[in-house]
Amino acid sequence: MEPVIIIGAGLAGCEAAWQLAKRGVPVELHEMKPQRMTPAHHSPDFAELVCSNSLRSDQLENAVGLLKEELRRLDSLILSCADAHRVEAGGALAVDRHAFSAAVTEKIRSHPLITVVEGEVTALPAEGNVIIAAGPLASEGLTAAIHAAFPQSATLNFFDAAAPLVSFESVVMDHAWFASRYDKGTADYINCALSREEYFAFWKELTAAQEAEVHGFEDKSVFEGCMPVEVMARRGEDTLRYGPLKPKGLKDPRTGREPYAVVQLRKDNAQGSVYNLVGFQTHLKWPEQKRVFSMIPALKNAEFLRYGVMHRNTYLRSPGFLNRYYQVKEAPRLMFAGQITGVEGYVESTASGVLCAIELARRLEGKAPADFPQETAIGALALYISNESVTDFQPMNVNFGILPPLGYKIKGKREKNAAISQRALDALAGLIIQ
Repeated sequence: MEPVIIIGAGLAGCEAAWQLAKRGVPVELHEMKPQRMTPAHHSPDFAELVCSNSLRSDQLENAVGLLKEELRRLDSLILSCADAHRVEAGGALAVDRHAFSAAVTEKIRSHPLITVVEGEVTALPAEGNVIIAAGPLASEGLTAAIHAAFPQSATLNFFDAAAPLVSFESVVMDHAWFASRYDKGTADYINCALSREEYFAFWKELTAAQEAEVHGFEDKSVFEGCMPVEVMARRGEDTLRYGPLKPKGLKDPRTGREPYAVVQLRKDNAQGSVYNLVGFQTHLKWPEQKRVFSMIPALKNAEFLRYGVMHRNTYLRSPGFLNRYYQVKEAPRLMFAGQITGVEGYVESTASGVLCAIELARRLEGKAPADFPQETAIGALALYISNESVTDFQPMNVNFGILPPLGYKIKGKREKNAAISQRALDALAGLIIQ
């Protein structure tokens, strides 16, 4: 059997390679790192988590929690490595990003049916089955090749941002405490309180701070799911207090009351020596990040181990261009997977790699498609990005809104979502997938 060519060893590419190889399909995995890095990448390892180290909620009452459970039941490489290298984060699945990526890299490189080829791909292979999983940071050469081959697909751009990291030992705990919101789970977050006066002083400086130059950047070009904190702040003086700085469910043990605002820090490695500022994606100039974020009392002496950065993300006009199997309609031997398809998020990218690989393996074996139904989170994502009736197409996180309604009423949002999740898992169990 000729190997399937996969371009890109990110989350989707590694997952697709793993799913194909475990089904006996040889894979040739191309990765441009470490020969060529992007401004957002720092490690030569595969499946690098560029932004947050969180894979978000792990609860079945949440759509991304359902998606993770579906992936676990399909023997996802990404989820198994994430579970093995998780760090405590309340009800979320967060990981030690370096240990996680190293584990994925070792699994991929050691598999006998996966051959890793280093170097940038600047032309689409002329024959054979190809999965383009280059991610939203696809190189200019590869993006140009996609444009040349499919000018009507007209790739779109938006801007994404990453949050800064600080050392734990530099956090002033006199102004912070460990807790999870509403005391849910274990006390995994460092909560940094701000009084009303401190908040408004911080907010004022944040809205006026100098931004780094990003070619073509405008506020309207920012994806809502990764809104830079300074862009969010400009929307109104209370926007942050109803977003990443909301104090609800967080009582300061020194006062017994909720502060006016709270900045949360989440553990970024297993040792607990590094924390990231939750919701603080930014493209401020680095000296400005130091100046403004140090106005948070608990971070007045903060040692910034990595500053936030902003980068271009690219995604396709997938509706009408891709089908539910992530195949290019006019050239079915070519498939796309990952965020370049318009699925937004680490787990969503992984899911696209799983579906793409399973369906390709079945085609190579002469089997009928699995046809993941819309009742499953995996199937709903694939059907959303291929739905030609979607006219204003933008990157989409998984959510219960893209799954069909139950058809009957259940009192309570959590109870309704739990029922939708159970229906999804039952539907997944009914599929015959090898």
